[in-house]
Amino acid sequence: MEPALKILCDNRRARHDYHLSERFEAGMVLMGTEVKAARAGRIQLVDAFADLKGEELWLFNAHISHYTFGNRYNHEPVRPRKLLLHREEIRKLSVKIRERGFTLVPTKLYLKNGVIKCEIALAKGKKLHDKREAERKREKDAEARAALRRSR
Repeated sequence: MEPALKILCDNRRARHDYHLSERFEAGMVLMGTEVKAARAGRIQLVDAFADLKGEELWLFNAHISHYTFGNRYNHEPVRPRKLLLHREEIRKLSVKIRERGFTLVPTKLYLKNGVIKCEIALAKGKKLHDKREAERKREKDAEARAALRRSR
């Protein structure tokens, strides 16, 4: 039986700005009010990135808004959050980041069996001409679909 997934936040900007290759599923260390705000969908991953600090993987610039009923125990909206991966996966990522010039970008946050997970991807930045080419391809596909609908 497949685990039930509920997408909380999708970073569509990452697909536009980067060539994404390998993807990894990581757990997150969150406070209680962060979990409640995330379940309400109050997350932004637009400028977020992951990086290594020693032997640990951290998520930076991810914005999880204040929980409305959190009173004085509320969290800081933008703070480093620890990502949980197996040691071998972290070593594999560190080699690729150092040698090949990749960066780690969060692509989505989702609930999996009641636990919040973060999907991170190895990414290389796109050049301006790559972005334009992707836009042209998207427009051609949309025109083809529209023509197909009209012909029916």
